[in-house]
Amino acid sequence: MALIKICGLSREEDITAVNEAKPDYCGFIINFPKSHRNVTVEKVRQLRTGLRPEIIPVGVIVDQPVEKAAMLLNEGVVDVLQLHGQEDETYIRRLRKLLKCREEAFTDGDMVKDETGYGDTRQNAEIKDCIWKAFKIRSRKDLESAMTSSADAVILDNGYGTGETFDWSILEDVGVMMQEKKVFLAGGLTPDNIEEAIQRMDVWGIDISSGVETDKKKDRSKILAAVQAVRRAGGNKQ
Repeated sequence: MALIKICGLSREEDITAVNEAKPDYCGFIINFPKSHRNVTVEKVRQLRTGLRPEIIPVGVIVDQPVEKAAMLLNEGVVDVLQLHGQEDETYIRRLRKLLKCREEAFTDGDMVKDETGYGDTRQNAEIKDCIWKAFKIRSRKDLESAMTSSADAVILDNGYGTGETFDWSILEDVGVMMQEKKVFLAGGLTPDNIEEAIQRMDVWGIDISSGVETDKKKDRSKILAAVQAVRRAGGNKQ
């Protein structure tokens, strides 16, 4: 079954709405003043206390220093980080080395720490799925770059929160590539077109924000409708 993330929560009312709708993930845009959905770290801590425990909180960040990004996970502010800026493979590698969640992921053997105190030099070390990366998709080349990312999951978007739909036909040509990656579809999604998106692309998840808003504020009825649409659509992901 496809999963769903409701992104851009910023108010107590938003938490009440997602608790009722029960999406799989909810997102907080942290320390990015350009967004009207921006929240501080302390606000996220406050809002999370009222969140149902089965809903996984995701921190959406844009070009934050890697040490600050790691802090959000290591201190339990959020459980997943979604990188929405120019973060490259070097950034992702540095972030992984700073994460305490690496320690929890090993199934056997002693940990071999590096100079950061958390890294492991074994190439086959298992890592928890806690780093996601967003990509602007304008062409097949953009999609190929996303599919080769070392992030645990990728978000395919038209322009990082523009609310515009990109050409889904780009995805239909590379079904095999997408089957090998955890892929969230974003951009221009609404409760009315989610089912079509899942049926056409069979993505791992749906990431929706502006599509569940009215006058730039989260709308309870739209959140409920979006989650219900994803549940109806099903999909093959677990």
